[in-house]
Amino acid sequence: MDLGIEGKVALVTASSKGLGRAAAFSLSREGAKTVLCARGEDALREAEAAMPGEAFAIPADVTDLDSPKRLVDATVERFGALDILVANSGGPPTARALEADEAAFEAALNANLLTSIRLVRAAVPHMRAVGWGRIVLMTSRTVKQPIPTLALSNTARTGLWAWAKTAAQDLFPEGITLNLACPGSHATDRALALGLTGPMGDPADFGDVIAFLCSEQAKFTTASAVLVDGGETLGLL
Repeated sequence: MDLGIEGKVALVTASSKGLGRAAAFSLSREGAKTVLCARGEDALREAEAAMPGEAFAIPADVTDLDSPKRLVDATVERFGALDILVANSGGPPTARALEADEAAFEAALNANLLTSIRLVRAAVPHMRAVGWGRIVLMTSRTVKQPIPTLALSNTARTGLWAWAKTAAQDLFPEGITLNLACPGSHATDRALALGLTGPMGDPADFGDVIAFLCSEQAKFTTASAVLVDGGETLGLL
């Protein structure tokens, strides 16, 4: 299937490893010009070289206050446009709800809620200018079914889901979709660090789901939280 994104310009943050890299790879394979960013320059350059299409790497910590606008500006300067945004950042450490202190919650909210909002706000004017855009926020299945040991992630990512659900209503009439991609357990370095066991998804398959959400065919899909979790989430809503 031709996803209709050949020649589009995509920014994928935190994309040197794991699910972020998988998303960037799938978009690149479909013909998008892809901008990657990450803190670790060695891994970032390796990921840049592995992309099947035209790619540009920018070393950056996306959670820094000024990084989202700087990344968007650099993307537009390099390729002349920004059509697709996939906002990703590393997850917070494990903690139960009554154990985490205020500083830990502030860090999680910055990394996993405010950073994505900053990215969207910086990207949207470029999408509005052409009347087309695709935004996917990478979160977690915990927005649907919280995990007791991931209280920081539960809190920040569910807040982002509430924000995205409302922001999508403002963007849809202008040809811009805004969705969440909510992975369950996948075979990534983070999954191993968290000690996850049991069935795990292939990051490449998750990347393909991201690519579809960014496609022309997905133009009527917005304000959705798409679970990619092998049926782990049991809730009906």
